[in-house]
Amino acid sequence: MTRAIFYTASTLNGFLADVDDSLGWLLSIPQEGATADIAAFTAGIGVMVEGSSTYEWVLREEELLAHPDRWQTYYGDRPTFVFTSRELPAVPGADIRFVRGSVSDHWDTIVAAAQDRDIWIVGGGDLAGQFVDAGLLDEIVVTFAPATLRAGKPLLPRDLDHSRLELVSVRQAGPFAELTYRLRRPSDALA
Repeated sequence: MTRAIFYTASTLNGFLADVDDSLGWLLSIPQEGATADIAAFTAGIGVMVEGSSTYEWVLREEELLAHPDRWQTYYGDRPTFVFTSRELPAVPGADIRFVRGSVSDHWDTIVAAAQDRDIWIVGGGDLAGQFVDAGLLDEIVVTFAPATLRAGKPLLPRDLDHSRLELVSVRQAGPFAELTYRLRRPSDALA
């Protein structure tokens, strides 16, 4: 069964990106031992979903319009759905599907594109929150980094209490701490 997973990194105080939507804070941390399981995770991913700020940051940071071959390094040949309300440039040769509207409006298309594999909600936190609101997010995997920011983009700008979140694993990954939570549907949380 296809699952929607929000897999991300966060500062200790709950920010995904700084106020300029940059992940520079994360990239400055030594990654040794931190990415051992990413290949296993991405092997099960059929579709990637992200918001426009995440997409624009990757475009800028990796200079993807000038070097479209770099897309394969991060995304492979997976379809990528970008939720946006603006016109954005597409990376030549990449399977990018720009969509507008609610995640529910596009859910069936996203699931079909995943071809029985999982869906990776890459970012940002508000988009992941829209999946929560629609009852479509199954799991949150957060790798907490040894860093803090004074301000930035929040991890998940939603209210979720303990009745909705079930901790299923904890592991150390180099200097990071990874927590995995399964989300209970609102109806399951009441039972």
